[in-house]
Amino acid sequence: MISQHITIGSTHIPRIGLGTYKITGPGAAKDVADAISIGYRHIDTARMYENEAEVGRGIRDSGVPRSEIFLTTKVWPSDFRNLIPAVEDSLRRLQMERVDLLLLHWPSDPESNKIAVAELNEVLKRGYAQSVGVSNFTIAQLEDARKDAPIICDQVEYHPYLSQAKLLAYLRSYDMALTAYRPLALGRAAKDPVLLDIAAAHKKTAGQVTLRWLVQQDDVAVIPKTTHRERLIENFNIFDFELTEAEMKAIDDLPKNERLTNPATAPEWD
Repeated sequence: MISQHITIGSTHIPRIGLGTYKITGPGAAKDVADAISIGYRHIDTARMYENEAEVGRGIRDSGVPRSEIFLTTKVWPSDFRNLIPAVEDSLRRLQMERVDLLLLHWPSDPESNKIAVAELNEVLKRGYAQSVGVSNFTIAQLEDARKDAPIICDQVEYHPYLSQAKLLAYLRSYDMALTAYRPLALGRAAKDPVLLDIAAAHKKTAGQVTLRWLVQQDDVAVIPKTTHRERLIENFNIFDFELTEAEMKAIDDLPKNERLTNPATAPEWD
């Protein structure tokens, strides 16, 4: 069976994590603590989500040692030219000395990207993060970034209806990982006839098959978002079965032309 972690250098990234976009308000800390109680050890947040304080509280309330949690946060482009103070503010909100992975959330203009990427080295030097990476960067932008900082991953939209084949090939060639957000395509995967047929054969749900298809690919982690405990449990239970080559190909062969994140303005990844 596939390992439950991706190893990039000395960094071990759990393949299944909790995405926290739009998980805010009084219940957010409990949602995070619930996920950790189920077994999640990878939590993803961002400054833009305005929930870092709640995420930090949920991790503390879980009772699980901080050393066992892989925590990611992200810096928005408006802070690229003031990166260190922004990271320090995130750490204050989280009430933590460091995160495990710090990402640049979206690419900005080339000059701002260059300044921010260079500052990622200072983030590492100060011990504010164990590792650094980017999110939503194209191959061309990655090519520039990796020359100036030890980038270990790119977090992008990836699901059965959007190909990331070229990006994945590039990442693997330089020992980087891909973290997939919106992996269930905003619920579309749950109703897909191909996924439902495969799910029936394994006594699983279409969502579980989708997540399994993703993590069964080399160097891919997933961060589905949910606040429902039963769905948290369902999403986490994807390591007790394996898709056949024919089943993987059937999902690979689904049309791959649907981007759900800013489709009018998002750059072409391939």
